Amino acid sequence: MMKRLLLLLLFPISLFAQSNKLSKADKIYGLSKFWQEVNYNFVYLNKVDRPKWDSTYKALIISIPETKNDYQYYRELQKFCALLKDGHTNIYMPETKDFETMTTMFGDYRFFIQNIGGKAIIARVNLSKKDEIPPGSEVIEVNGQNTNDYIAAHVAPYISSSTDYVLKDLSISSLLKGLAGDEFTIKIRKPKGQMVSLKLTHKTTTEKEVYPAFDDENQLLDFKWYTNDIAYIALNSFGDRKIDTLFHQKLPELQKAKKIIIDLRKNGGGNTDIGTEILQHLTNDTVLYGAKNATRQHLPAFKAWGKYVEPKDTIKNEWNKKALLINRDNYYYTFDYRPKKIRLDMQRVVVPTAILIGHNTASAAEDFLIYADNQRHMVKIGQNSYGSTGQPFVFDLPGGGSARVCTKKDTYPDGREFVGYGIKPDMEIVPSLEDYIQKKDPVLEKALNYLNKIK
Repeated sequence: MMKRLLLLLLFPISLFAQSNKLSKADKIYGLSKFWQEVNYNFVYLNKVDRPKWDSTYKALIISIPETKNDYQYYRELQKFCALLKDGHTNIYMPETKDFETMTTMFGDYRFFIQNIGGKAIIARVNLSKKDEIPPGSEVIEVNGQNTNDYIAAHVAPYISSSTDYVLKDLSISSLLKGLAGDEFTIKIRKPKGQMVSLKLTHKTTTEKEVYPAFDDENQLLDFKWYTNDIAYIALNSFGDRKIDTLFHQKLPELQKAKKIIIDLRKNGGGNTDIGTEILQHLTNDTVLYGAKNATRQHLPAFKAWGKYVEPKDTIKNEWNKKALLINRDNYYYTFDYRPKKIRLDMQRVVVPTAILIGHNTASAAEDFLIYADNQRHMVKIGQNSYGSTGQPFVFDLPGGGSARVCTKKDTYPDGREFVGYGIKPDMEIVPSLEDYIQKKDPVLEKALNYLNKIK
């Protein structure tokens, strides 16, 4: 009996009934629909381990109809999707009332966990627990396994990410997520070294206040001044065109700046045009050079002909080369490249500028960085960006869920790749746990020090 109990503790235990509406045929259809759309549309299919991808699909045809409920079915789809290692290719669970979602709530406790220095650090707790479990405490063990081993076995395999460091971030933030009734036993090391063990069961936390309190997350744009006429402007999203209006309202004041800090660390993307509308005011250039784009091209007859073509047959033969590439799902259409022309009848603000970036600088915010890449008065400070952008193809799945598959490859204008790698800062600054505990922002401090040295 003891052995059986220990085995059960290796996994979160859900005590609540789950939605179970999908038939076996629905489950196989949804799996096959996703597999088909990836094979036909995924722009990075040439980077996928195709034998592993197809053999996993074949195995899931047998196992996925037997998932015990719709939630477990979608979890298996997410695990399958994660094999593609792409941040713009995802499986989304249904958002219906009868479909439970995972939370970080444990009734009396609520934890917000971040990757700080490669460790699972509790960054926030519900207010009443701030003394018992101080922010800065580390989760070192989950359900009998050390945290890294637990993540590798039970968290990371379900997360889609283009970069290893974002996968680590997302895995740690999702470490204790679960459904109502899921049970966890965790071991925590407090900032001063004391150890504490907790047995927790997922349940709604009624206490709303957290410590430290969150910043105003709904603030699209933040503007402030630092000494020596340094203007700070945080562009927190390009998902709402209102940010362009807010920026234009600040332009008269911004024109007084001798130096500027642009903070993109919270910008997860949105619409590329929204960002370039802002950037054009911060350069003297008349042309901005953005990302180069490509997509896969499928021509069925060429795929058929390509079956009979060998690599040697492609020498000085473009027809055969095209047929072979298409047969191997490796033929691309490159979009016409159109730099953005700028026509502004107003004063621009071109002064030494530091752009703050980090792992959450994603998608359209990365496109902003591509456009800004050749601006000599701009420097990037912080950590690698998210490393994922593109144009997803979105489609429905049985039971109310959905999926998206990335269909467009973006690179620097000269062909350099940043998807899967991230855009690198000119000055790398990695905040430490000590910085977090002391509420320091070393990235911002570096930017201020750098700008203050410029005469």
